[in-house]
Amino acid sequence: MSDKLIVFDTTLRDGEQSPGASMTHEEKVRIAKQLEKLRVDIIEAGFAAASNGDFESVRAIGLAIKDSTVCSLARANDRDIARAGEALRGANSARIHTFIATSALHMEKKLRMTPDQVFEQARLAVRFARQYTDNIEFSPEDGSRSDPDFLCRVLEAVIAEGATTINVADTVGYAVPEQYGEFIRKLRERIPNSDKAVWSVHCHDDLGLAVANSLAGIKIGGARQVECTINALGERAGNCSLEEVVMAVKTRKDYFGLDVGIDTTQIMPASRLVSGITGFVVQPNKAIVGANAFAHASGIHQDGVLKARQTYEIMRAEDVGWAANKIVLGKLSGRNAFKQRLQELGIELDSEQAVNEAFARFKDLADRKSEIFDEDIHALVSGEQGEAGEGAYRFVALAQRSETGERPHARVVFSENGKEVVAEAQGNGPVDATVNAIESHTRSGAELLLFSVNAITTGTESQGEVTMRLSRSGRIVNGVGADPDIVVAAAKAYLSALNKLQSPVEKVHAQGI
Repeated sequence: MSDKLIVFDTTLRDGEQSPGASMTHEEKVRIAKQLEKLRVDIIEAGFAAASNGDFESVRAIGLAIKDSTVCSLARANDRDIARAGEALRGANSARIHTFIATSALHMEKKLRMTPDQVFEQARLAVRFARQYTDNIEFSPEDGSRSDPDFLCRVLEAVIAEGATTINVADTVGYAVPEQYGEFIRKLRERIPNSDKAVWSVHCHDDLGLAVANSLAGIKIGGARQVECTINALGERAGNCSLEEVVMAVKTRKDYFGLDVGIDTTQIMPASRLVSGITGFVVQPNKAIVGANAFAHASGIHQDGVLKARQTYEIMRAEDVGWAANKIVLGKLSGRNAFKQRLQELGIELDSEQAVNEAFARFKDLADRKSEIFDEDIHALVSGEQGEAGEGAYRFVALAQRSETGERPHARVVFSENGKEVVAEAQGNGPVDATVNAIESHTRSGAELLLFSVNAITTGTESQGEVTMRLSRSGRIVNGVGADPDIVVAAAKAYLSALNKLQSPVEKVHAQGI
């Protein structure tokens, strides 16, 4: 077996299926470029057959990425596979990932197909996919709950048809580590041609075991590909966390004996980018990328770290992209210094005009905040791009009055298709008044599902990052806004979410593996 672990990132496909985590075309390309910097081996760019928008995103990512393989998911039918193959045409390295459910429950209740029909469809799907690429992955959906005898029959057949990667999906997070690892090991032992394919793990976190199950599949089962997402993003409770599984294998190489090609210094930039775009805040105690991941409150721990870091730290913060975040930039700093810092942070802007606009926003922030941190720069760029976006609405100004014993009042100025609008309203608090003011004009009819405020850095001067999750007609979107004034940040977030609600979407999610 190979001594290298292949990292397959599905943030842009399975991660996007988190309610409210849908991303724009431009946002997906930005994340894909960061994943390429992270040196992810395979980027699952989307489900090309889901919509024209998904198709175009997969195609754009395929053309933009040169150092990673770009993959599209496809159900085991000719239409989906052809759409994936067409979207990936022109990619430097392409993979088609096709799947069909193999558990008795899914076959009977969801597919309404017999096992023989599923067997035949799986085999023919892989055969059809070979006309587009020799790099084909097959996944038995709900594989961990499938009958081993039937699964052996299906997997032997798809390998014979040309599948080069076999991914045993724990679709509903039902597996437990030792059992899952043994399940994969026995499949590999029983299937005569199992050595002709790379074996992969894809685990969901419904029981909080996604990383543990993945590691068991690698160590016990002999899998050499792991499917994961940045910040553990994904359907329901999420997927296997890329940062956790990668650092586990690297930190405990003595146990796993595997190499990983990931540039771990790009983990934090990737985490911040995904969090900023999706509005899914990383909890402080999250391993590797949480704000407290390398913090020590106990006096005993602090004393030990000061004497010898390895007493309480099994990895270095700087190895995963944490750094001394304060930067020597302020209102007297020049444009070139700011531009250089953007490059150091891995932030790419599309044009010189975009750099100039970002610099102007930086100057405004420096007038209001004495210390600027790297997180401020990330929020400033991501927040502005998210708030402006491609939509009709853009924040201009806000005035609000809140006094004990009086009902708060807000006056919001925003542009609608380039024309300024002034709206006023009262509310139970300043944020409620601000949202009411915007709604008095837009009349979106959206339901607010989530209002979350997160301090980007420390201190009362910190920018507040606000996430607003809206729902309308079954569609859920997140909007994110950042500003030292959290009421302004809330207005930006709400307008960002409205822009996403207005954007045309034809998306029909895949039956997720």
